[in-house]
Amino acid sequence: MVDGVVQRTVAGTPQGGVISPLLANIYLHVLDTELAARGVGELVRYADDGVVLCRGAAQAEHALAAVGEILASLGLRLHPDKTKVVDLRDGCEGLDFLGCHFRARMSGRLWEQRRIVRYYLHRWPSQRAMVRLRDKVRERTGRNRVGTDIRVVIADINPILRGWGNYFRTGNAADKFRQIDWYVTRRLFRLMVKKRGRNLRAGQAGQWTEEWFNGHGLHRLRGTNRYPKAA
Repeated sequence: MVDGVVQRTVAGTPQGGVISPLLANIYLHVLDTELAARGVGELVRYADDGVVLCRGAAQAEHALAAVGEILASLGLRLHPDKTKVVDLRDGCEGLDFLGCHFRARMSGRLWEQRRIVRYYLHRWPSQRAMVRLRDKVRERTGRNRVGTDIRVVIADINPILRGWGNYFRTGNAADKFRQIDWYVTRRLFRLMVKKRGRNLRAGQAGQWTEEWFNGHGLHRLRGTNRYPKAA
């Protein structure tokens, strides 16, 4: 609106903008109510990302058709590369949603103790989430940080690790957390070697262990995950 006159814009709302989820919820409210009225699965949606939980393949195909039909009435369509039917029952397939990978895992304890085959749905950081975090760590531990005190570098990394860890800690992320810890240690170790350059003394690199970086304040993800009762 300019001087009280509504102006038609040439571009939509920016991706990731604070208004985008609100507008998506308003516009897609029809999808929520109509799909619920049809009784074809349970829709779990955040803005324009969603998963429809179904009891079997037939209901899943029915739900897929219903969602496509409802969206078409709104002038929208499903993204062909991001839309698929996934069977979670036997752990052979999984899906990514809101940065998490969901996949059924057989209970080893029940099998060992009572020879019962039972699957439970687990979740951990998706591959994309892992790559994005590694990219952020790599950006902050590159050659351009050689002249920066290692404690400053660690202080730059810690908020990223804490935020990422807090988001994923209520799940089955222990293995992924260990992988990230190892990656961060390796990046910091390589940075220390570059900082010393030709002045690196024999055996000096051996002191830059995981414990050494921990002593300089590095936040660790290992041991911070919490398993919910339903996980």
